[in-house]
Amino acid sequence: MSLMKHLAAATATLALTAGMAAADPALIFDLGGKFDKSFNEAAYEGAQRWAQETGGTYKELEMQSEAQREQALRRLAESGANPVVMTGFAFGDVLAQVAPDFPDTKFAIIDVNWLDLANVKQVAFTEHEGSYLVGMMAAMASKTGTVGFVGGMDIPLIRRFGCGYAQGVKAVNADATVIANMTGSTPAAWNDPVKGGELAKAQKSQGADVIFAAAGGTGIGVLQAAADEGILSIGVDSNQNHLHPGKVLTSMLKRVDNAVYEAFKAGVDLEPGVQVMDLKAGGVGYALDDNNAALVSEEMKAAVDAASAKIASGELVVHDYMSDETCPALTF
Repeated sequence: MSLMKHLAAATATLALTAGMAAADPALIFDLGGKFDKSFNEAAYEGAQRWAQETGGTYKELEMQSEAQREQALRRLAESGANPVVMTGFAFGDVLAQVAPDFPDTKFAIIDVNWLDLANVKQVAFTEHEGSYLVGMMAAMASKTGTVGFVGGMDIPLIRRFGCGYAQGVKAVNADATVIANMTGSTPAAWNDPVKGGELAKAQKSQGADVIFAAAGGTGIGVLQAAADEGILSIGVDSNQNHLHPGKVLTSMLKRVDNAVYEAFKAGVDLEPGVQVMDLKAGGVGYALDDNNAALVSEEMKAAVDAASAKIASGELVVHDYMSDETCPALTF
């Protein structure tokens, strides 16, 4: 082989290994889009935090339809992205098909804990624990003794939110009424703010004066309608207090941003397995800032913080709907 060919081969090898070493991570958003001000946007904020801290770059992809899941996942894996992070349980079945085809690529999926794949990190949250806390706050803020819950797609995960919320409400006021509605039974339920607003108004007509929305982009309509109707709302996933200052009682935080940030930070060294981000680990909680400070009394804060400490210690166990698909505090 000539000297020139040796140099060409060496240069090609160097370029290949440099590319592998500097593989960009990637993030695929679930339906609803990265700026849904809720679940997907929390993921986006985690990716942005990583990029700002490290100066790194990442690939991202927003799907336009349910049919694009597998194509999106394969496209990013084939591009050399590593790790590939995806938001939402709906990627579970597709990931089970795709991950084995890319054994050298690490994947991370949020809201899934049932896969058995050597190159996949699964991150689950204890949404029922955080929802319990905001349920307590709803009951303490309610003047009518009736509060509402608007879920997105009717799946066990969202019923887990509603069940935890109802338990928190009943812990404060055993005689309280909890009205629960789901937006729909397809993924379109995550992005229907008009329907969310209609459900919020219907719940108000039944006496609800605090409504918790766990519905992705649909929840934006719930928060807007509540503000327009002069009642309080509770946001979800991201801190949504700023959307209607003084009218959003609090937001149930689900730290999807931390999950994405940590996955990006680990990079190709991402460890497979299941990680549960519970209340004790700071995975869920409630939001308190200047936008809702006037709505949260010292009594309310003390009660919720005491309950939070008991949940973290194991003294208080919130029933998890997904353990047996029952809810002692709410009928769906």
